[in-house]
Amino acid sequence: MMKSRLNKFRSRRSEEAAETTTFSAAPVEWEMRPGGMLVQKRSDNCGPAAAAAAVAPPNLRIRVAHGAARYQIQVNSQSTFGELKKLVAAETGLQPGEQRLIFRGKERENGDYLDTCGVKDRSKVNLIEDPQSKERRLVEMRRNEKIQAVHQLIEGVTTEVDRLAEQVCVIEKSIANGNKVAELQITTLTEMLMGQAVKLENIPAAAFVGDACAATKSLQGKRIQKCVETLDTLKVSNAKHKVPPVVTPEWETFDPSPSANRWELFD
Repeated sequence: MMKSRLNKFRSRRSEEAAETTTFSAAPVEWEMRPGGMLVQKRSDNCGPAAAAAAVAPPNLRIRVAHGAARYQIQVNSQSTFGELKKLVAAETGLQPGEQRLIFRGKERENGDYLDTCGVKDRSKVNLIEDPQSKERRLVEMRRNEKIQAVHQLIEGVTTEVDRLAEQVCVIEKSIANGNKVAELQITTLTEMLMGQAVKLENIPAAAFVGDACAATKSLQGKRIQKCVETLDTLKVSNAKHKVPPVVTPEWETFDPSPSANRWELFD
């Protein structure tokens, strides 16, 4: 009996030793945390208890100052300044590439981590617009203003040409019906169209106005030319029409007949 117990004890010890050897032989993996700390990598096969015990990194409330404006951004403590810029862009409208974030008197790069640089809850970060980006935006604003001014000029010519083109159609229908139109009316309309052509020619057609604006300008120029050519043709047709004679009524006059009645005067 003693020999049987001894064999069982040795067998159990051998199994425990084998398990210990297997556990110690497993390779240990390491990972670098954002703060620069080297820790053992957590296994993906953690149970529910281990997952619940894991502590998520805290969120920070960052105070961002941009001139007189103040913003409060909530961000993860292990985020980078580049990720913070994306959140700031949603509040200020400045794109991440146009931002410069200053913390503790030093501009921070996009790859710098907040916790590594010492950013804590309620820390203050100054936002400065990049000077080159600001200059580019001003240039773009001036360019857009010029384009808008050119559009307004072309729209003004277009409206006037529409009105004059309607008058050309009215004259064309009148002459087609056999009516004679005053030549002064055709001449005046032609001069007004030529005036719009001069306005259109003085509108700058620089490259910055865009293809659509240049196409509209070219279209209105062709419309004016067509209307002037139509008036020239109508002028010739109108000259062929003769003015109908004016019929004046002739009145017959009658001499007064001597009065048949004679009146007698009494004292």
